[in-house]
Amino acid sequence: MLLRLFALILLGGLGLGQAQADPNGARLFARNCAACHGEKGTGGIGVPLALPSFQASISDDYLRKTIHLGRPGRVMPAFSNLKEEEIEAIVHYVRSWNTGPAVTYTSKPVRGNPSHGRQLFQQYCVACHGPNGEGAKGTGVTFSRPRDLPIMAPALHNPGFLAAAPDAMIKATLMKGRQGTPMVSFLKQGLKEKDIDDIVSYVRSFEKQPLAESAQVLQAESPVIVRDSPYDLKTTVENVKTAVTTHNFFYGRVQTLEYGLTAPASENPKQVIVYFCNISLLNQALAIDPRVGMFLPCRITILEKPDGKVQVMSVNPTVLSRLFNNSELNQLCDQMKQSYTAIMEESTL
Repeated sequence: MLLRLFALILLGGLGLGQAQADPNGARLFARNCAACHGEKGTGGIGVPLALPSFQASISDDYLRKTIHLGRPGRVMPAFSNLKEEEIEAIVHYVRSWNTGPAVTYTSKPVRGNPSHGRQLFQQYCVACHGPNGEGAKGTGVTFSRPRDLPIMAPALHNPGFLAAAPDAMIKATLMKGRQGTPMVSFLKQGLKEKDIDDIVSYVRSFEKQPLAESAQVLQAESPVIVRDSPYDLKTTVENVKTAVTTHNFFYGRVQTLEYGLTAPASENPKQVIVYFCNISLLNQALAIDPRVGMFLPCRITILEKPDGKVQVMSVNPTVLSRLFNNSELNQLCDQMKQSYTAIMEESTL
């Protein structure tokens, strides 16, 4: 029961509960989208949705599928918790910024030479979109976003993008460019329409290739790591403090689980948290995604149950990759999980 509560608190604290029904697109946008795309769609972490050249190049269906599928591993989550009518309300609100005619695209595939398209992609596209279409380095989250880029180049080798963007939309974007971003018209760069068809065919071929690393998120078997301790509470706490230092962390403090939540005299002394940190690891984590600050400094919880048995537990760091939808956290999260597990196992041997 305690583990279930711990997991629910974790998920609830991240705002990942089910969205409440609200047919009002403006309110739904403010609740689900504005933090990344700006209150008025002017951008931030995410694409500036109100940008006229963006509005002129996307369809309602593209927005609909993007909201539903997200961009795996690229911070943009899949809003599978939203109902159809809520997604439609958001789409309608976003499209209210469009001053031009409605845009629709045929689903007919573009026929081109993907081998030639690959050559052109390497020449014209990799500087922004990466050698394999994995997207720009950096997530767009404050600390990792290059200040000289108005937007982050999207990942093209991404199942969310490939499912949302028809060939005709990709082609139109290449031909017209997107004013207000680094994306310029390929026609103005000297390419012919046939060349653009070849690039589109190459981008579509990503669907047949293995999933790009930038689209991979770690799947945690459990949001919480738990170990039983054969020692009493006091001994286990001291063991954790010792193990922390042997694994290149420095010990911070011990406080009750209820510290600050209740009067000091009412705190349960049999439920405590050991805080510790590694400055280098801290800087790496914050540079990748400042949201990990919700879980820092590192901490391990130690509980003495009513039957006298002691348990040691912590958040499973690999769950951060899934919750934050950020593939750049993968290696660091896995490294942190190994450290947490080693500390907990060493302290309970």
